[in-house]
Amino acid sequence: MTEQKTYIDQHQEETDVNTSKNPHFNELLQTRLSRRQTVISGMSATAAMMLGSVSLAGCGNSDDTVVPVATPEPELKLGFSPVAKNMLDVVTVPAGYEVAVVYALGDPLDSTTAAWKNDGTETADSYQMRAGDHHDGMSFFGLGSTGKWDKKASSQGLLCLNHENISSGFLHPNGATTVDGKRPVEEALKEINCHGVSVVAIARQTTGAFTVDKSNTLNRRVTPNTVMEYHGPAAASRFLVTKYDAKAKKGRGTLNNCANGYTPWGTYLTCEENWAGYFKRDDDTLRAASDLASLKRYGVTSKTGANSWSTASDTDDRFTRWNTSILDAAKTADTDFRNEVNTFGWVVEIDPFTASAAPRKRTALGRFAHEGAVIAPVKVGKAVVFYMGDDSRGEYVYKFVSAKVWDEADATAGLTAGDKYMNDGKLYVAKFNADGTGKWLELTQGVNGLTTDNAVYPFTSQAAVVVHTRLAADSVGATKMDRPEWTAVSPKTGEVYLTLTNNSNRGTSSNPVDAANPRNYTDEDGNKGKGNPHGHIIRWKEAADDHTATTFTWDVYVFAAEEDAEKTKINVSGLTAGNDMSSPDGLWFDQRGLLWIQTDDGAYTDVTNCMMLAAVAGKVGDGGKTTIDTQDTFKGKNPTEENLRRFLVGPKECEITGVTMTPDNKSIFVNIQHPGENGSLAKMSSNWPDVANPTQVNANAAARPRSATIVIYRKDGKEIAV
Repeated sequence: MTEQKTYIDQHQEETDVNTSKNPHFNELLQTRLSRRQTVISGMSATAAMMLGSVSLAGCGNSDDTVVPVATPEPELKLGFSPVAKNMLDVVTVPAGYEVAVVYALGDPLDSTTAAWKNDGTETADSYQMRAGDHHDGMSFFGLGSTGKWDKKASSQGLLCLNHENISSGFLHPNGATTVDGKRPVEEALKEINCHGVSVVAIARQTTGAFTVDKSNTLNRRVTPNTVMEYHGPAAASRFLVTKYDAKAKKGRGTLNNCANGYTPWGTYLTCEENWAGYFKRDDDTLRAASDLASLKRYGVTSKTGANSWSTASDTDDRFTRWNTSILDAAKTADTDFRNEVNTFGWVVEIDPFTASAAPRKRTALGRFAHEGAVIAPVKVGKAVVFYMGDDSRGEYVYKFVSAKVWDEADATAGLTAGDKYMNDGKLYVAKFNADGTGKWLELTQGVNGLTTDNAVYPFTSQAAVVVHTRLAADSVGATKMDRPEWTAVSPKTGEVYLTLTNNSNRGTSSNPVDAANPRNYTDEDGNKGKGNPHGHIIRWKEAADDHTATTFTWDVYVFAAEEDAEKTKINVSGLTAGNDMSSPDGLWFDQRGLLWIQTDDGAYTDVTNCMMLAAVAGKVGDGGKTTIDTQDTFKGKNPTEENLRRFLVGPKECEITGVTMTPDNKSIFVNIQHPGENGSLAKMSSNWPDVANPTQVNANAAARPRSATIVIYRKDGKEIAV
């Protein structure tokens, strides 16, 4: 028996599989901004362009209609003291706040499932009604007295949350094993069931904490074995044909669910991120050249699969499906799982309030390493717009614009509304120009060279475009970014924010610096990476404040860095002890307009554990043009501790990821992922949440670390953070 790797580390350095030779800013736009662009009444070029377009629209306007001036809302102000950086094995929050664990790995969802035992003996089947591992993106849906969605309900609700990955070394009695080159069926199935999604009914207690309502029949798990439906352009196409369904209308499961989204019609969106490494592949000689190009572009290269699930013995293809090889060249795709990889990489829609409804994979939104699917505020008569990142070095930013326009009558239509707004529309990829503007490039078959004779891939249909979205984006010349992760749309300004977590390849020939990704440096401590090891947050404003627009203006909201880093190339946003950070990842706006930033860091963890910060984020154009080293870029106004400060520091070796809040703004839920990830059963480096803090379970030095959802609330019962 041999020890397996603890878990698939998809975070710190995702493999760079983008070898496209897309032009970069320094090749595309050699001209500098004119004096008119750079200096107009002392404003930045970005602000000048934005305001210039507004003033042009107003000049010569013969419409004498008086537009009423809206009463301005009170200015948001942060109302807590910054939490100090630390390396404690506990969740640290501001004074006056409490922390309680809500739902940890192995916790039962009903009263018939036994409690978690801390010894790895829970059965694989039991994880169909237990909390999975590596809690990630999540959303809270208020639950009314009739069991339906209530947008205002805060005392009880359904928490939908992702289980991205596993720490297999802690799941089993003695860690993960192999026997004669094969994974034991029970271990493999447990690991599979620990992926996916939880739908959890929770209720607020008089203390302010929340507990799981085990009697609620809406409690359930969605795993990689749950039956799914395909909807949109790829449904019923040859690309999704497998032994499981020759008609390509159904498949099994969702995998590596990272960030998320939620819809105005009351459904949950879970997003399949780094799924490629789970598959075994060793059939190159039997593949068409175009299929080989796609497999390589998506990083499906393993000879064994990361968890070797394909080696476990089975009779119903639960494990064989993880082998994507062509087993017999004389046979067709409906006799094996050569296309199984194509069934992952989608946005999946789940109806939390209808347990019997099969989740639906929305293929019109494209296939890649999906980092969330965030919807812009909907407006009657306007299309529904989704923003999405592709989390890998040198990948792209996407948006989807629905063909149908929003109708308030669909606000309670559930999956039926999803069919209306998510199955048909236009998919775009972003190009960030060097002058602070940008363009959305359409990814439609027959447009922008996406044709049958395309040199990158033969795009014979829209199904071919959405299944091979990365190749389509390569073809149209999208901008390579520093690991595009979570997107968030301000409910107040409509501006879109995106975390670019890090990129060790930035500054190389394949990823030269450009205006939107301008930093290339070696971390000053000497052993924490080079390129852009700390990452940044970019933001953009769509033309005319219309999310369906095909052009935008952008700047960088903040460059992450250590407080004492050099100021001209690294800490160019002037971060301080109360707000410095590294590798921003999770990102979310609450309904009040506060921005929440979470980190997944490998470059500052000798000083502090990962963290979450709150921000009053300003607007595109509130700063100006600047130069980092020799690269021109656009930077927002430097944040201060007045408008950006640290709210939380997590336990040892964790990632902070996933955030949502009750409608009354008095309870905020946060996920703590893989605490103690560098430890082992022989030498655990964390025991969280069983640590010496009365609100975070009980101290137990022998406890295995567990991913968990926590709730944070104020002792005085007032709103969070303000």
